[in-house]
Amino acid sequence: MLLGDLHFDRLEHHDFAWLESKKAGDLGQIRNYSRITEEIMPRLFATVREVVADSRSAFVLQVGDLVEGLCGSEALAVRQNQEALAFVQETRLGVPFLFTKGNHDVTGDGAAEAFRHAFIPFLSEQTAGFAAGGKLTSANYTVEHGGAFFCFYDAYDPQSLDWLEAVFVQRTARHCFVVVHPPVVPYGARATWNLYASTKDRPKREKLLALLGTQNAFVLGGHIHKFNAATRATPAEGRFVQLAVSSVINSLEVKPKNELSGITEYNGDQIRVEPSHSPETEKERRAVYDAEKEFVTTFEYADLPGYAVVSVNAAEVTAQIFSGVSRQLWKTVGLSKLMRS
Repeated sequence: MLLGDLHFDRLEHHDFAWLESKKAGDLGQIRNYSRITEEIMPRLFATVREVVADSRSAFVLQVGDLVEGLCGSEALAVRQNQEALAFVQETRLGVPFLFTKGNHDVTGDGAAEAFRHAFIPFLSEQTAGFAAGGKLTSANYTVEHGGAFFCFYDAYDPQSLDWLEAVFVQRTARHCFVVVHPPVVPYGARATWNLYASTKDRPKREKLLALLGTQNAFVLGGHIHKFNAATRATPAEGRFVQLAVSSVINSLEVKPKNELSGITEYNGDQIRVEPSHSPETEKERRAVYDAEKEFVTTFEYADLPGYAVVSVNAAEVTAQIFSGVSRQLWKTVGLSKLMRS
């Protein structure tokens, strides 16, 4: 069971004086995420519980930004984190709830400390039943189940790349998944929001791409709040597949918008899906796609929030993509087939 960004939030989690001085432009989204938390998220998690039971899922994976952050103090951030975990536990999913670190999970005064104090102990408990689990000390961790090796990658820890290289050496499972918050393959209007996008981080990006390619990894992520499936070749050898979902669901009825499908759509014109986003950087964002498109061999995109069920069946890995909080199947993506494309 795969969930995208959630941004669990309540207005009482925030020091509004701090917000006005440090993040005044974020007040609107905080109000919206608080509304979604109250009105939509309980419906979503009721569906998650049903699907987990019906699909016999081994666990629920969430791709980061579990909480909104921006609380203004460590005490408020701890409260937000604890209430988010209490919400998950009260849903009684019946399986472990595992997540990677998102930028919002550690944004705001005291947020990084709150992540360590609340989330790391929770994840240690959730992974205790897995052979590769154990007491965690960071947001970099692995679990193994059913012939699949899952690496939860902390995109905000400078040691993560060396950690990933080391754990890949230990891999014996047939399939390799990397759960990371920001995309590795850029997509949509926000082309500069991918991992290691800056010029100074280019060596890190090249190393990451090579590692993912040699492992033929399935990368599960979010951050952009859109659906994406893509295959990327790497210059040296190998390729990897990226799947992104969003679980920020603004209403109970949602329909796909801005659907793009096929490799011919992977070009600078895809930034038009969000015409108001950072128009002053259009040239820079188009240049990202000019450089990237020779390596991307399959591409799908849509503005459709919901969730996914990822299935590992011997050699084949597939993902069923569901719309909103419903049990309505939107499409099935053959991830192993994309890997061969």
